[in-house]
Amino acid sequence: MRRAAIVGAVRTPVGKFLGTLSPLPAERLAAHIIRSTVARTGVDPERIDDVVFAQSYANSEAPCIGRWAALAADLPITVPGSQVDRRCGGGLQAIVNAAMMVQTGAADVVLAGGVESMSNIEYYTTSMRGGARAGTVQLYDRLDRGRERSQPVERFGVISGMIETAENLATDYAISREAADAFAAESQRRAAAAWASGYFDAEVVPVPVPQKKGDPALFARDEGVRVETTAETLAALRPLIKGGTVTAGNSSQQNDAAAACLIVAEDKLAELGLEPMAYLAGWAAAGCDPARMGIGPVPAVERLFARTGKSWDDIDLIEINEAFATQVLAVMKGWDFDDHSRINVNGSGISLGHPIGATGVRIMTTLLHELDRRGGRYGLETMCIGGGQGIAALFERP
Repeated sequence: MRRAAIVGAVRTPVGKFLGTLSPLPAERLAAHIIRSTVARTGVDPERIDDVVFAQSYANSEAPCIGRWAALAADLPITVPGSQVDRRCGGGLQAIVNAAMMVQTGAADVVLAGGVESMSNIEYYTTSMRGGARAGTVQLYDRLDRGRERSQPVERFGVISGMIETAENLATDYAISREAADAFAAESQRRAAAAWASGYFDAEVVPVPVPQKKGDPALFARDEGVRVETTAETLAALRPLIKGGTVTAGNSSQQNDAAAACLIVAEDKLAELGLEPMAYLAGWAAAGCDPARMGIGPVPAVERLFARTGKSWDDIDLIEINEAFATQVLAVMKGWDFDDHSRINVNGSGISLGHPIGATGVRIMTTLLHELDRRGGRYGLETMCIGGGQGIAALFERP
């Protein structure tokens, strides 16, 4: 079976919720990163066999966003596209799906990516298809509703949202508020240091953002990094659930961003003049209790190591999506792994942000650039997923 190479991974800067990128809906962010990926790699668009894109909060403004964005990015109309959703793991699943297409010979070159504009997630109703004869019609916030409805209530009961699941892990694994705040402060420190050192320069593609007057403004830097954050300032924040551990400061942000790469068959690289950043060396997904969804990376990595024969001793760098500080710390306890020097070395969801459908590709992009900078061989990406899942993937640098 052919190996699938990752080529030219790039991302936009991550925008804050209702921040700088909010004028751009998801489909426009996706089109921009597709154009940027083609330009960065120099690939002939005619050689792209398919586009696979993740989006967790899809709607009918841009149905099948992989196809829609490919057309908006002026790819040939012969290039098809699809949409993937595994919630928080959707971006990584898009990469995996594209890699499987290449590995099995169904395609030679696939453009894979993920996008989310959480600022533009709409309100909706389920009451109006047949009309309302009288009374009030309820509108749901799709953003909150997706978290509340991530599992069938008749089987698992009501789970108020992701915060509850993080608090469950804090209790299960005895994660203190102080430990969570210390982890969050370190995430912010690492992200700020990475920007100051120029580590993100090679992976970030600026985005022109329309303005009410004048020319577009160029958005070029992650918007959620808070340089001034310390464990002491975080300690002053109120918990989101009374008596709990989770606060706005030790949780991931809501964000807007896009990220993409090419997935190319190893035997086509030389012909196309492309250099591989890494190869997908294995992946696995696993289910877990929806009320403890954050622990999903533990069974996912267990499956991945069993399939690949790898262990923690083989891994140079690890990325975990940092949905909550309590969640990351619980996963590390579940792994029986305590080497913070290899995990999220440039920050992650708490500091850089968590644009759901884009995060899996954003994380991989940062991981591969850092792996190259350090001359490492293996990078591990893991993600917890609302509804009770985990996904993990192993990347091998040439």
